[in-house]
Amino acid sequence: MTGNPGLGRLFAAMIALIAGAAVLLQVLLGIEAVQARGGSALEGVILVFSYFTVLTNTLVAIVSGASALLGERDGLLTRPGTRAAVAIYIFVVGVIFAALLTGLRPMSGLTLAVDTVLHRVVPVLYVLYWLLFVPKGRLSWRDPLAWMLYPLLYVAYSLLYGALTGRYLYPFADVTVLGYGGALANGLVILAGFLALGLIVVAIDQAMAPKEPA
Repeated sequence: MTGNPGLGRLFAAMIALIAGAAVLLQVLLGIEAVQARGGSALEGVILVFSYFTVLTNTLVAIVSGASALLGERDGLLTRPGTRAAVAIYIFVVGVIFAALLTGLRPMSGLTLAVDTVLHRVVPVLYVLYWLLFVPKGRLSWRDPLAWMLYPLLYVAYSLLYGALTGRYLYPFADVTVLGYGGALANGLVILAGFLALGLIVVAIDQAMAPKEPA
């Protein structure tokens, strides 16, 4: 069962505002940091949106905003499958940050606050939204394969970005340290994790589906 649709739309609107504001502030902070090193504002924008965290929080803001405005009206952004996929993506953001990235960069003030929202607050809120308010029983076992497209494209992009700029965005994908073999192996492990999570989400969806009358 899912919660009250009206409350779900309010919850989605809150998530959209929080995620959207955090992404905007991260872009401004990124531009400022890049310009301080002599780069351009455009370089700052490209760098910020090259991070999986920022891209995925942007997806959360867009999908949550559409859900708040349209409710359960059918559309690409409001389909249960789309919202389930985004829940997986943002869950991975939170898990990888907690397991592998916490404490790698000293932060304080606004930078720390924005980082906390992007990596901790939004993942928790959006996963709760999916569990409590998104209709269940509408996913299929084929869906996790389609959901793999976004992380697969990101892995390819991050390797290309690193090759072109010499800057690898995450330590587990740093070809200069791991070599292409190590970076690709880590990428395959992460992709396998996305697939496993997709199957778990479908199982949860089916377990929470409304029961047919006897």
